[in-house]
Amino acid sequence: MKEFLDYTLIEYDNFNFKVYTLLEIIVVFFIVKLLLYIIKTGITKSTRFDVAKKYSVYQLIKYFAYVITAVTFFHIIGFNVSYLLLGSSALLVGLGFGLQNLFSDFISGIILLIDSSVKVDDVIEVDGLVGKVVQIDFRTTMVVTRDDKYIIVPNTDLTKNQLVNWTHNDILSRFEIKVGVSYNSDVNVVIKLLKEATLSHKDVEKKPEPIIRFSDFGESSLDFTILFWSNEVFRIENIKSDIRIKIFDLFNENTIEIPFPQRVVHSPK
Repeated sequence: MKEFLDYTLIEYDNFNFKVYTLLEIIVVFFIVKLLLYIIKTGITKSTRFDVAKKYSVYQLIKYFAYVITAVTFFHIIGFNVSYLLLGSSALLVGLGFGLQNLFSDFISGIILLIDSSVKVDDVIEVDGLVGKVVQIDFRTTMVVTRDDKYIIVPNTDLTKNQLVNWTHNDILSRFEIKVGVSYNSDVNVVIKLLKEATLSHKDVEKKPEPIIRFSDFGESSLDFTILFWSNEVFRIENIKSDIRIKIFDLFNENTIEIPFPQRVVHSPK
């Protein structure tokens, strides 16, 4: 058995990679995977954190474990990590200048995971792009848009640019729909129908109650604005569409006209 364990698999100059070295690496690998599984299970069952924070905590622990594992592998093989880093310091300085953006993304990833300003399942808006956070890695964050397109966003873009987090504190978000009706419409009836259409949707919050504003006397219509609150931020455009359809049906039932823009064209004499 000892002869088998001492059998040299790779030999180069003073470097000897033996069977027992390979077995040590395999054992360490499986121990780390087992520990990560136990930690993940414990974090998942914990009731102290929400889903997003559980993800962040586990990601930080996993990356830390990977670093320790890599150092351990070097030690088992026989490399002195301190000498390796010292000998390659000049190279690392050169790489540092060339990979500034990459390092910046890594630091930004750590910041996002620690301070939880952006979490998994948050609905965010960056540079006009609205998406739900699917995964946060050290370098990039994956978001899915309302068109179900997956976009990879560098973490630096989430920390240095102005960012709107629609679901940061689980507070209801307010949205609006604009509607115009003809000048011969009964304003009180219009307000009643708009509120009825809005409250009929299951994803519109009943408290606070939707607000109907008579916004303005338009060029060809009386303009109203519906203000309502909802938790369904990501699919809000679908909710608005459903409400508009309901408004259209109620207007037809009550002979409320939505006017076409009117233009007067004068022909030259």
